[in-house]
Amino acid sequence: MAKNIEPKLKKIGDYLKLDEDTKFIIPEYQRAYSWNVDNCDKLWQDIIDYADSGNKDRYFFGTIIINCEKNDTEFGLIDGQQRTTTFLLLLKALLVRINIAINRIPNDDDSASLCRGLQERRRRIMGILYKAESEDISDKPDVTKDAEICSRDIILETFSINERYRDELKIILQANDFKTAENKVIKIKYKQKDNRYTNFFRNYKFFYEKIQDLSDSQLNNVTKTITESCEVIEIKSWQIDQAITMFNSLNSDGLPLYDSDIISAKLYQEAGKQGVKKQFAKLWEQLDACINELEGINIADINSILMQYMYYKRTVNKETVRDTGAINVTTPGLRRYFTEDKKSLLTNPIEVCSDLIKLAKIWKEVSDYPSIKVLLKFNENSKLFLASYFFGLDEANISETVINPIVECLLRLFAVLELVDIGYSSNKFKTFLFGEEIKFVDQNVTADVITSDFTNHIRTYWEKDYILSLLNDYNGNALVYLNEYLFAKENGNSFILGTKYDIEHIMPYSGGNLQEIRKDAEISSEDEFKSYVNKLGNKIILEEKINRAIGNEWFRTKVSTKLLNKTGYIDSEYPIARALVSNYQSTNKPYWKKGDIIQATDKASDRIAKFIFG
Repeated sequence: MAKNIEPKLKKIGDYLKLDEDTKFIIPEYQRAYSWNVDNCDKLWQDIIDYADSGNKDRYFFGTIIINCEKNDTEFGLIDGQQRTTTFLLLLKALLVRINIAINRIPNDDDSASLCRGLQERRRRIMGILYKAESEDISDKPDVTKDAEICSRDIILETFSINERYRDELKIILQANDFKTAENKVIKIKYKQKDNRYTNFFRNYKFFYEKIQDLSDSQLNNVTKTITESCEVIEIKSWQIDQAITMFNSLNSDGLPLYDSDIISAKLYQEAGKQGVKKQFAKLWEQLDACINELEGINIADINSILMQYMYYKRTVNKETVRDTGAINVTTPGLRRYFTEDKKSLLTNPIEVCSDLIKLAKIWKEVSDYPSIKVLLKFNENSKLFLASYFFGLDEANISETVINPIVECLLRLFAVLELVDIGYSSNKFKTFLFGEEIKFVDQNVTADVITSDFTNHIRTYWEKDYILSLLNDYNGNALVYLNEYLFAKENGNSFILGTKYDIEHIMPYSGGNLQEIRKDAEISSEDEFKSYVNKLGNKIILEEKINRAIGNEWFRTKVSTKLLNKTGYIDSEYPIARALVSNYQSTNKPYWKKGDIIQATDKASDRIAKFIFG
């Protein structure tokens, strides 16, 4: 006979204190650890405010729902994994700080009571985190004994197929001190400062630094408050469906689930029904690794990949065309589409996962193409339509030659969108693109046909002279990248958009020499200066290192070889900077004047307009 639901009001310390053979489990279908520093800051402030208030009532931290369906030694966290994980990180940060405090407290009668209190807190936390017996824990931190205790298995294990950093919590909890954990945790590629760390370590570091601001007495009080005066309602269920139903009814304190969380959970459940759970989990892990790389270079995350897949499926299945033949641009939300409108798609978990992997791999393959890098400087919606085209490609034969005709079609239209005073939702953009997407997914339609469609569409709705006037007044940045790309093509130069670059103002936007530079440029007033400094012809792409070294110097310095330890345009790999060096370097005291900006803007405008109109 199945057990009934078992709710209990528990102190945090008692909730986390498990029996010897018991541990928390994060199921395969759960989301990854997603709490960030803002969530931790709110939690910390709530605890501090409560500890300072002297309130004798217990502080309530919500409901935890646990699935005990397998057995009573595995507590599957249905609701509460974010809070449970965070409390473990907080307790570890408190323990490390308590160890430091115990070692520095003087050995005298005045400090004896506080020292005993901290020793008691130390035993309590080590008993929770490592199931250590009180008699095995020394009064004062002992490096050897503590290292042995900390190396024990942790009380929470994740099986989530969405968690890419499964060992992070273990690394932090098993490290004897903060520095050891910092040295061992993952550093994410392409990220800087604290962003290079996972949520696990960022949150642990946040607590560790906040605790540093506490006095030893406050440290003792706050630790006792957390373990003895803060409570949760722990609800145990021995039926998974019942537990999930309660979660849907009661969840209010956790983070809202992303659409991808719901979709991956349903795919995983379906894979289980079909007996392919292991195969699916392996594929999803492969997908997650691909997505991780794409996130690192700001191309896509799992939700955007799913959105692209939805666009593709809707187009292939002709869901974007009404019975009358008119284009239907109304798009459902991800969750609704996959779990309500077209839930039959989720009955093929292996196929869906394989399709998503293919798309992610293609994005990774093309991410360094210059045309792709320039396109991604424009409206994000371009990815949705390009992705549909990708699905029809053979992964083994992808090249710039293959994809550039379609990428440049999108570049042309989104360059117009960047200029004109109408939005993406206009039928001149969104409706047209939905119509063309039907041809993107049809492998019988050639790139020449699609290119012709874009050319005819642009020429039908916009006049070239009008676009030229908009280009002459343009003061944004997206078209600076396009101009550089087109200039390189025009002159047979290579164009590689590196990882660290800036938009450089040839005539500086600011700086100590501005008055003199403005005078050299034959610009008489500040208003006139403002009207010229952001024009297309005054902006180029430049390596960050070069720009930071010489960005506000005179033009003659920028195009010269060196200025002491600074570097100029001559060391740039970008084509327009190199062309400026070639044109002006041999000139005696070259100036960059108003007329030069006008001429460069006219050339850039003409170049872009010709590209737009085909």
